[in-house]
Amino acid sequence: MAPREKTTGTDRTALADELRSAVRGEVAFDATARALTTMDASNYRRVPLGVVAPRDADDIAAALAVCRAYGVPVVPRGGGTSIAGQATGTGVVLDLTRHLRSVVELDAGSRTAVVQPGVVLDDLRAAAAPHGLTFGPDPSTHSRCTIGGMIGNNSCGSHSVAWGTTADNVHALTVTRYGGDTLRLERGAEGPAGLHELVAAHLALLRTGFPELPRRISGYALDALLPERGPDPARAFCGSEGTLGVVTEATLRLVEAPAARALAVLGYADESAAAEAAPGLLPHHPLTVEGMAADLVREPAGLPRGAAWLFAETGGATPAEARAHAERIVRAASPDAVDAAVVTDPAGQRALWRIREDAAGTATRTPDGNEAWPGWEDCAVPPARLGPYLRDFRALLTEHALRGTPYGHFGDGCIHVRIDFDLLSTAGVARFRRFSEELASLVVAHGGSLSGEHGDGQARAELLPRMYGSELVALFSRFKDLWDPDGGMNPGILARPARLDENLRFDVLPREPVDVTFGYPHDGGDFSAAVRRCVGVAKCRTREAAGPAVMCPSFRATGEEAHSTRGRARLLHEMLAGPAGGVITDGWRSTEVRDALDLCLSCKGCRSDCPVGVDMATYKAEFLHHHYRHRMRPAAHYALGWLPLWLRLASPFAGALNAAARVRPLAALAKRLAGIAPERGIPVLARETYSRWLNRRWGKGTFILSNDEVAAIWPDTFTEHLSPEVGRAAVKVVEAATGRRALTPGRGLCCGLTYVSTGQLDKARKVMRRTLDRLTGTHDSPVIVLEPSCAATLRGDLPELLPDDPRAAELAAAVHTLAEYLEKYAPDWQPPHLDRPVTGQTHCHQHAVLGDEPDRRLRARAGLTGELTGGCCGLAGNFGFERGHWEVSAACAEDALLPGVREAAPGTEILADGFSCRTQLEQLGGVRARHLAEVLAEGLGPDRP
Repeated sequence: MAPREKTTGTDRTALADELRSAVRGEVAFDATARALTTMDASNYRRVPLGVVAPRDADDIAAALAVCRAYGVPVVPRGGGTSIAGQATGTGVVLDLTRHLRSVVELDAGSRTAVVQPGVVLDDLRAAAAPHGLTFGPDPSTHSRCTIGGMIGNNSCGSHSVAWGTTADNVHALTVTRYGGDTLRLERGAEGPAGLHELVAAHLALLRTGFPELPRRISGYALDALLPERGPDPARAFCGSEGTLGVVTEATLRLVEAPAARALAVLGYADESAAAEAAPGLLPHHPLTVEGMAADLVREPAGLPRGAAWLFAETGGATPAEARAHAERIVRAASPDAVDAAVVTDPAGQRALWRIREDAAGTATRTPDGNEAWPGWEDCAVPPARLGPYLRDFRALLTEHALRGTPYGHFGDGCIHVRIDFDLLSTAGVARFRRFSEELASLVVAHGGSLSGEHGDGQARAELLPRMYGSELVALFSRFKDLWDPDGGMNPGILARPARLDENLRFDVLPREPVDVTFGYPHDGGDFSAAVRRCVGVAKCRTREAAGPAVMCPSFRATGEEAHSTRGRARLLHEMLAGPAGGVITDGWRSTEVRDALDLCLSCKGCRSDCPVGVDMATYKAEFLHHHYRHRMRPAAHYALGWLPLWLRLASPFAGALNAAARVRPLAALAKRLAGIAPERGIPVLARETYSRWLNRRWGKGTFILSNDEVAAIWPDTFTEHLSPEVGRAAVKVVEAATGRRALTPGRGLCCGLTYVSTGQLDKARKVMRRTLDRLTGTHDSPVIVLEPSCAATLRGDLPELLPDDPRAAELAAAVHTLAEYLEKYAPDWQPPHLDRPVTGQTHCHQHAVLGDEPDRRLRARAGLTGELTGGCCGLAGNFGFERGHWEVSAACAEDALLPGVREAAPGTEILADGFSCRTQLEQLGGVRARHLAEVLAEGLGPDRP
């Protein structure tokens, strides 16, 4: 029976009002809330009526009771990383991540933990770690997936060869059904009325109808209800994909975490050789046997030779024991492997695991850049059949003229793959269906399961009769009806499923390219394709920055999906869908998109940290350009967006303006008129600009010098007017290292950064063209740019905004950071040995666009030890100065930068190459940070007279 979903405006209003009266948590039926939950990480899109974020189990029960009274379906949602469409729905979405995040109890003695459904896996593992314990299942989304979602999908992860699936690690569940009643599920419990009779009447079918393999996730696990297996209704509930009820509390089994780990990485000639070898490693009891091919590796740093690799992790009581275990595996694999490496360094292991975990994103693009999609993301076959299955799978791809690169849990026979389906055309969707039907038959022929980890959802449930037969699938529907007689829990999933080619998220997108300003060269110039890059793996929802990662500072500061990279991409998707999508219908004028992008710091962290390379800073600039076209802009856009102009005009009056800024009423008035946050201090203007100092140093006039005699240092706005001491220091360092005379490459130059970041793209292009005209010499001569954000603009935004001007690409290729320039043009120079520890900030644009390896090497040669923090300083150019951004700006600084500075030992040098980073440290931390050039220049001794 299906619920009688009511969708009229009056009914939605009444439903929302009644939900607000019944629950203490948030109820949101606005366009933003709905747009954020139309999709998960799958190919599918379903538009909900609204979203409820319950505060506790009572709220869940109350919300379910109201929805049942209105005949409105409900879908529970965790991290929204499901790949088969089961975390989307047309009724009310229960967001279990906002409040239900507690580890209620952890008993180290019994090795159990009681948790709420919204607990993120990494949070549970962090709570268990001090006791030497962990939760065994660990999907690659461990930093943002929730326990409730893992139970719903019966998630597994890379360690399942040692510790099994989520169902293997669940002791008991408390579940609330549609309508509000609650059941306690554990071994021997009854479950809903009629369940015992259903099982008793079909014992033979339940004993013979399920294939035996480690990763059989498809369908309902009714065999767990057999008398000889408990029965165990909690295990049967796992993998039910939100179709039976809502988990409000779970008691989980924990496992002992090895004190030490090592990683054996084995290289093979191809993926088939790796697949054939994987089962042979299992008798040696590794913790993992993961496989992937070279097509999915962006940078093979640390990987041994080969075109495909197996990652076999081992554990031990000591590092030596773990290493010995890994070396035994290497010896066992040596007849087939072409190369191998054993990695014991934790940082090295993390780097290699990051390559494997990022495959979920890198697989979304074929080697030539075409889009690839899930749908057959995680079939599983018996491990011994993996090699033959992959050969047949490759043949089927070729037959359908499709491409995809398999990777995944080779030790369990579970394969992930994204395929370059054409899901935009009628013919392409028809081929998607034919391929899906044939692949389902192929998987079954190899004794496999249509799903080996992520569940069936809408992607595969329609094909379950091919795996189980019609009689057992009919039993699935009867099982669903016992739990949910009104049919209100996630209809269209598992039982009586929707067709696999319905509700595709691409259906509502425009078929013709949208008129945009940036070039989007990696997406064929198509803004829709750029937005489609976000497939929903939600790495941007990670609440703690890992290592040098930046993405996504505003999400970490707010915890709100709307302020994550994925959330903004979802809103842009709905904006492009327009009236056809039925959620955001006013296009570029959308206030929902504008408000979500308002807290985007344009840090560009997603450009490098997002596995699929979403560049939200560019999308934001594009949106602002269209949103405010022919309209008044916020005051800050004129004050801060036109900053290069204002600073040039203010320069002759620097002394008087600095004095005025120290008068509080005048400063307050100026900030109010300029749209600047009242909490912000106004930076001090330089009395002598960098260019004026350089002219005074060398004398005015034109120098006729060859490129071999000159080092060109870009006079960016910040160095020129706000921190000329950085420019003076860079001149000193460059001249000492190269013997070249340091000059500027022209007068009145500007990269256009401030105009880009405020979305004034017509003005940005005008400024950029004028700059190209004013450059002296050739545009491909090396140029040192000291401000990382300006360097990133010249290297990235310039050629994208002026794709028709070859000078733009030439200048972009000529841009060097100071460290890059010294490494290339003064490779034998020995910097002063400073012998001191450092902390501070790697500029987010340097991390995301430029890279900081040359800087690391330069610091090491100068005896500057230690690591700079990741994340974002939170000031981020105009962002932290704008009114309304103070709290988020400060929270971003508190994420990594300020704690790192406070914890630094006395005498530690604080480095920050970005003017914003230095300003944030001074205004929020009360400390003076310096550009690397300043520190090196100081080490060179006194300046010449």
